[in-house]
Amino acid sequence: MLRSIFISLFVFIAVVLSAQKSKPSDITAIAEKHAVASFKDFYDLLSLPNDAHYPEDIEKNVQWCEAAFAKRNFTTKRLNTSTVPLLLAERNVQKPTKNTRTVLIYLQIDGQPVNPSAWHQESPWKPTLKEKDAQGTWNTIAYERLYEGYNPDWRIFARATSDAKGPAVAFLASLDALADLKQEPNYNMKVIMDFEEELGSPQLPKAVEQYKNDLKADMLIIFDGPRHISNQPTLSFGARGICEITLTVFGPRQPAHSGNYGNYTPNPAMRLSQLLASMKDDDGRVTLPGFYEGVVLTEEEKRILRQVPDDEQEIKKFLGIAEPDKIGDNFQESIQYPTLNIRGMNSLFIGSKARTLIPAWATAEIDIRLVPSSDANRLIALVRKHIEDKGYYIVATEPTEEERMKYPRIAAIQSSVSYGPFQTPFDSETGIWLSKVMTKAFGKEPIKIRMMGGSIPISPFVVTLGIPAVSVPTVNPDNNQHAENENIRVGNYVDAVKTFLAILTERL
Repeated sequence: MLRSIFISLFVFIAVVLSAQKSKPSDITAIAEKHAVASFKDFYDLLSLPNDAHYPEDIEKNVQWCEAAFAKRNFTTKRLNTSTVPLLLAERNVQKPTKNTRTVLIYLQIDGQPVNPSAWHQESPWKPTLKEKDAQGTWNTIAYERLYEGYNPDWRIFARATSDAKGPAVAFLASLDALADLKQEPNYNMKVIMDFEEELGSPQLPKAVEQYKNDLKADMLIIFDGPRHISNQPTLSFGARGICEITLTVFGPRQPAHSGNYGNYTPNPAMRLSQLLASMKDDDGRVTLPGFYEGVVLTEEEKRILRQVPDDEQEIKKFLGIAEPDKIGDNFQESIQYPTLNIRGMNSLFIGSKARTLIPAWATAEIDIRLVPSSDANRLIALVRKHIEDKGYYIVATEPTEEERMKYPRIAAIQSSVSYGPFQTPFDSETGIWLSKVMTKAFGKEPIKIRMMGGSIPISPFVVTLGIPAVSVPTVNPDNNQHAENENIRVGNYVDAVKTFLAILTERL
């Protein structure tokens, strides 16, 4: 009889516990409900300019985030830096045990600068709902239609929709959905908000060191970035780091008449072009000896990379190119190598402002994406040595009159290192847990990316706090981030709420 009672009690407890767990169908419905309810918050935050070059605008974003997280029972603390603060929000489980873990979540709130005249709407800071017609044109539709049965292919256009206020507000919506389910995570949450990511997060490494006790956690999850180009649920286990070089080649002291002094005065724009061209071969490979040193992909790593379902014809079509550079055997392999990219050039004038002048100088902005085997300072030194080997005398800024008279080729170099790369194994605890979450939420294994091509300022957390990090990208890959007419697909926003809710309801 006693045995029968115990069995019945065990079954009863099991049924109750099972009932408390949210089914995927429950999560989908509640996530959609709160995604729709959050559109007002999303529009409000998008309406706040967030270019980190303007601290007074950033302050309004900080205050908005403080209020939003306080409303959801988080305590907030400003982690002050020499420029604008980071914001830390924290919420602990009510009845912790000795095994209770802490998850640190990274959100980016700032955005890229804008050129309002290039946007196809009144303002980049006035979020606008649009629908694509049969001719492929995006037409404005009423905001209120979001509440009348939205189309997942509609898009909201504004700066930072995808990069990265969309994921931030989707996370807030997932917290509201969690409250609606009357559930709590079984782990403590810390949320760190970065307001200078688009400036390279220059204060972040020092801040992580200074506030490492406040930031202490067992793992880091990054809610940022675009999904795989197929727009399927994705996990990314690493990202490249980044460093920058400004290279200026000098010519005459001031612009010279191209008729009076052409064929006599060296043209710095031509010389800069020749110098840059000498850094790569016709296949796009960097020619600097040792640039790819240390990058060795094993057969197992290549096999894993081949499992990513890239359609390279579609990628080329998306980019509008006939043939890619030949670094690695495929798209995923190319991302495992460091890059040397010319991101901008400037000298004199073009178009209707062009003049018959020989420029006084020509400048190129270069970025180098870093992989785990790359050392930023070593790669910068390789670029510097290459320039010296081409006969250039290197100065820090402007050459002196004496230097102009002594050296036939003069260049100035300034460089900086924003942050390093990071990489977390697929079979890490964090990776296994998140893979389980995504599989349950979407009914299939997520696409797993070994290394994202882009850069996010995560390595200071990984190195200083000694924790693994995995990115959970949710936005549409064709979102125009950093460019004009940035947007987020409504279906991706709803999926982001579902993704984050699934993470919040999964035991750790």
